[in-house]
Amino acid sequence: MVFEDMALYNKLRLEVKNRVGFMMMDSGARFNKLTINMLKELKHGLAELQASDEAACIVLSGYPGESFAVGADIGQMVKFDSQHAFAFAELGQSLFAAMESCTKPIIGALNGITMGGGCDLSLACDLRIASDALRFAHPGAKLGILTGFCGTQKLPRLLGRNFANEIFMTSDVYGPEDALRMGYVNCVHPADIFWPEVVAFAERIAANPAPSLGYAKKAINAAEDCDLKNGCILESGLFSALFPLRDTSGSCKEKEV
Repeated sequence: MVFEDMALYNKLRLEVKNRVGFMMMDSGARFNKLTINMLKELKHGLAELQASDEAACIVLSGYPGESFAVGADIGQMVKFDSQHAFAFAELGQSLFAAMESCTKPIIGALNGITMGGGCDLSLACDLRIASDALRFAHPGAKLGILTGFCGTQKLPRLLGRNFANEIFMTSDVYGPEDALRMGYVNCVHPADIFWPEVVAFAERIAANPAPSLGYAKKAINAAEDCDLKNGCILESGLFSALFPLRDTSGSCKEKEV
């Protein structure tokens, strides 16, 4: 399935194949920048894939280019005053909130350079698969700025406070071995087999019933924000809610969560 109204997109390509929805950032240059227009297109594309009955999970990538996303467009940002900067941060955070509340698992396929806001974008994905071409960093300290896209809150939750401090305060660039060591990515593949591995992984996930995938994502995301007792209560409620959705073969019916 290819979406008909692609005229809406200048920076993004959407496609659904074998129950996997693909959101491919393509700025037409070497580097995918998170401009205002790119963020808006990502929000719109995500809403389309969320609404599609043909997509059970989503892959977000900049493949086959050199970058996943290199962060905000500095040329755009230098024109911001405080009000514009706050609105820009809110736009990015609204996209990431939509990704986290999306009922479908989102796989970040990190094909190359993943910097600043691009790193934050990857943190809104449920899983991250990297090419050995991955280079990631948060270079804001060098520029005298700080991310506005939740990175200071989400990176410590994923990697721990020590690694987050190191990444933000050094502005160093890290590679795929560091990404595995820190727990930033689930796995790394050589660049020449990266994309087939991403597609195969996504198709394995998409083969599972959509309701169970969506409920698992809801429960796991809630684990960051609630205590164990209430998390277990939530899980038991989601567990029981799945049973009416099961068909006689033991699989969940394809019904929106």
